[in-house]
Amino acid sequence: MGKFDLFNKFNSAVIVVNDKKEVVFMNNLFKRVFPDFDNLKKFSHKLNYNVCALVSNDVAVHSPILQALASPQDFCAHVTYQTSGNDYFYYDMLATKKGAYTIIFLTDVTSKIGLENMLARNQAYQKKIALLEADNKNLAKIKSQAQSQAMKLLLLNNISNIIRSSIDTSVILSSALSELSQLFAAFKAYYAVYIPDTASYIIKESDERKDIGKNITFDRNADERISCVFCMKEYKEARPFKELVQRIIIPISHMDTKLGVIVLLTKQKTKLDDILEVMDGVSFQLGNAIIQSELYEKDAMMVKELTRTLEELQDTQLKLINSEKMASLGQLVAGVAHEINTPVASIKSNNEIFAKLISRIKDDDTSSLLKEINEIDKEAIERINRLVVSLRKFVRLDEAELQDADINKEIDLTLDLIRHETKNRINIVKHYGDIPPVKCYPNMLNQVFMNILVNATQAILSEGTITIDTDYKKNNLIVKIKDNGCGIKEPEKIFFAGYTTKGVGVGTGLGLAISQKIIEKHEGKIEVKSKVGKGSEFTITIPSK
Repeated sequence: MGKFDLFNKFNSAVIVVNDKKEVVFMNNLFKRVFPDFDNLKKFSHKLNYNVCALVSNDVAVHSPILQALASPQDFCAHVTYQTSGNDYFYYDMLATKKGAYTIIFLTDVTSKIGLENMLARNQAYQKKIALLEADNKNLAKIKSQAQSQAMKLLLLNNISNIIRSSIDTSVILSSALSELSQLFAAFKAYYAVYIPDTASYIIKESDERKDIGKNITFDRNADERISCVFCMKEYKEARPFKELVQRIIIPISHMDTKLGVIVLLTKQKTKLDDILEVMDGVSFQLGNAIIQSELYEKDAMMVKELTRTLEELQDTQLKLINSEKMASLGQLVAGVAHEINTPVASIKSNNEIFAKLISRIKDDDTSSLLKEINEIDKEAIERINRLVVSLRKFVRLDEAELQDADINKEIDLTLDLIRHETKNRINIVKHYGDIPPVKCYPNMLNQVFMNILVNATQAILSEGTITIDTDYKKNNLIVKIKDNGCGIKEPEKIFFAGYTTKGVGVGTGLGLAISQKIIEKHEGKIEVKSKVGKGSEFTITIPSK
């Protein structure tokens, strides 16, 4: 976060200038309010005092920006800004010194000045009322005008508050329609979105939900400017009214882009001159609010899409890592199995020949001793063969399809492969249930069991117990693996890729993340409960196919 980023939260436009008169920061509001800002010199020419300064040949006297930079103390002034379209906006300018920087705040008071002007006109009306006190008819008329104007100002203020408090287009439009309906006693009010290709509109917001989605067009130029007319038809395609109805159309646009129209139908008589100024303000504010809301919605959708894409990339990365890991393991095991089988076959052959030769030895003691040695060798050869077979089964990379598997046997297979980790140190307690064959990817599940069991053996620092429970309930396979090891400090993070509780160079933090993806591929879930110093329990639930 930059040292000036805090100003992005301010409701004033903020610009920071260094002692070399270089702009080093503009907050987001400044960029939106002054989109045509080029450099400080041009900007200072467009910014002038609200009240003309004394006649002087010194340019700095007429420029509030230059005076603010030259002033050794804080500086404030009421200024005007002239846009390239010769529109004027009013600001309260405050410049404060912070070391080598001058921080200039510009607070928009255009609406405030407009309000003051309106209040001034109201005061003029009050003077006229005092002068025309004898004429009750005119007094009542002026009072009515004043009340109407106040109601319109209240409307403008309410709509401004609605826009400031929400970024939801639907909420803004619904609230604005409600306010306008009350002001004009409208029996129908709606907002219609402009369709450029057809020059027609589609009703989007309406109290009468049956109208939403209806395509409508207006008589010529009725939607080009604010209009207030008596008519017999709401729009071209509508059926005629039974009586004359006053229709108020307020075009909503942003810059030169037409966005839509607000349509009000009322039986209350309203003059266009009475509503034009306030409706212009409503139109301007709603146009800006709709554009800002749409931009926010697009940003939110983009963030959501990027988040989803990132998750997919992370999943793909884990799958690629796991696939490469298993492929490498398969090649390694195949090579090792081949290398082991050759000498084992030779030993087995010699063992059988040796068994035949022992029978020819006449010394009973020697014959008995050699038979015992021969049986031990034979058992060792069978054990090596079983280990090779177990390794081959564990890395069954050719089994890419779902198949029925005996989960209890698959767990036993995994236990055979980690026997060197548990022998004479860890007691394995099995509570196997009566499990029917389960459709799964056995090699993938073996990998999950291997990850959890190896982690359990590493969590038990000296001696301990690992308990394995299997069950089948409500068409769900349930496998629980519990250890009484050191436990996990932050179990909620254990399935995050890259998170590991092991030392540097010992764990990659991918084993359990990959395990979770494998279980999700089986449409199941894996959960963990752990307490530091007490141990951990992993529960795997997989629905039966």
